[in-house]
Amino acid sequence: MNWYQSSHLPSTGLKRRDVLRGAGILTGLAIASQLPRRLVAQPAFSGYPFSLGVASGNPLPNSVVLWTRLAPNPLSGGGMPAYNVPVQWQVAADANMRRVVKSGTEVAVPEFAHSVHVDVRGLQPGQTYWYQFKAGNEVSPIGRTRTAPARGERLDRLRFALANCQDWQNGYYTAYKHLAEEDLDLVVHVGDYIYEYGPQPGGPRQHNGPEIFSLEDYRNRHALYKTDANLQAAHAAFPWVVIWDDHEVENNYASGISEVDGEPDQDPAVFLRRRAAAYQAYYEHMPLRKSSLPYGADLRLYRRLTYGDLAQFNVLDTRQYRSDQPCGDELKPLCDAALDPNATLTGKAQERWLFQGLQQSSAQWNILAQQVMFSQFDFDARPGVQLFNMDQWDGYVAARNRILTFLEQQKVSNPIVLAGDIHSSWVHDIKRDFNKPGSPTLGTEFVATSITSDFPTQFIAPVTAALSNNPHTKFFNGALRGYLRCALNRKRWRSDYRVVSTIAAPQATISTLASFVVENGQPGAQRA
Repeated sequence: MNWYQSSHLPSTGLKRRDVLRGAGILTGLAIASQLPRRLVAQPAFSGYPFSLGVASGNPLPNSVVLWTRLAPNPLSGGGMPAYNVPVQWQVAADANMRRVVKSGTEVAVPEFAHSVHVDVRGLQPGQTYWYQFKAGNEVSPIGRTRTAPARGERLDRLRFALANCQDWQNGYYTAYKHLAEEDLDLVVHVGDYIYEYGPQPGGPRQHNGPEIFSLEDYRNRHALYKTDANLQAAHAAFPWVVIWDDHEVENNYASGISEVDGEPDQDPAVFLRRRAAAYQAYYEHMPLRKSSLPYGADLRLYRRLTYGDLAQFNVLDTRQYRSDQPCGDELKPLCDAALDPNATLTGKAQERWLFQGLQQSSAQWNILAQQVMFSQFDFDARPGVQLFNMDQWDGYVAARNRILTFLEQQKVSNPIVLAGDIHSSWVHDIKRDFNKPGSPTLGTEFVATSITSDFPTQFIAPVTAALSNNPHTKFFNGALRGYLRCALNRKRWRSDYRVVSTIAAPQATISTLASFVVENGQPGAQRA
């Protein structure tokens, strides 16, 4: 009998200076794994080392990434001694871990907070697997994952959830409890996995310490969020595809530019050290391949995943490469800078990568999974007055127009844009010219509400009043939190807005607020 079957599981789920760069950021795990550091096969842990659970992600037809982190004292640096620890892993074809199909050992090193990223190869396409880790005499909870179908394979069904914006202080993660019980192939998370703020009294939970700046700060904040049992359950139930937004570093930052005047990171060099720390901690806590290792303050995260011939996910990073928000940021009338053809949310290289992928796609549904609302929205209901959100694509009009022109000219099959960030639920028809309601509809945008982050109540009425100025907007709700459940087949796409009854208490019910469908070949959403 192997250790996976017999163990009792808890209910919760080179030289050193050559490796460190700038603010102590490692350039590569390959280097770190060669450090002449003592390897301790039977460590004595001060507490349960798998306190942050397990996760999987980035599914390919023959591969998936498995993740965990050894952290017996997760909120105080992890609580691990400064030595390397071998972590065994196994993948099985059954939930009881009896039919083991892959196994191996990965070394957890202190330079990466004893996190473990296993790129399991040689798996079968479109199959469900279970996995587990062991360190010393301790074993992790069992996680479940699923590979993508073979590339180009005829696929008749795909189900996934879209999640974002989970401010710990604002509420409980009951939405994740219900998400973990869904029938899904994967979860797509489009950012604001953590928040950088210090404690904000008044909410049901508090952050562990002041605003975060250092690598240790970011590690402890990620650990705090990952102690949540419902979040752990959602990670253990499905593979995740993750991408960051701003709060993984700092609110509304743009590339190497800090947002807040007067903060200690206003100096660009200081901010880049902060960004480097944040990026490393993000990598350490997410199921990402080693191809996403941070290199100082840079980490390539945009990528493409395909699900047979049915769906292609283009996962975009609209923070790391963007130009500064125009017009002074916030809600503003359009200024010249918002129309600047050089302004960008993605950077030139990522834009070229996106167009190439869309042009070569043979998928029936082509998905842009990204952070901020793509469609135009005038937030002011008064005649002759316009207000646009400069942090969204409305602040980067030329960049959006390049995508719209490409979608129209290349006749991309069924474009669907997914977004988060704004803590509310939206459905938009993507128009060739948003200022001309009669212009062609090129695609559909679904914006998922937040898991917990707040949409201020006083903004709901003004936004509702402004809907009449935005006829391409089919739906808005700012009152309820939850996630988006998407089911697509060869005939139609269906999006269900799943919302919880409350985030103020640990127990909450789940319901479907609204459902919309997009018919194959007919862009634009209709009520289901």
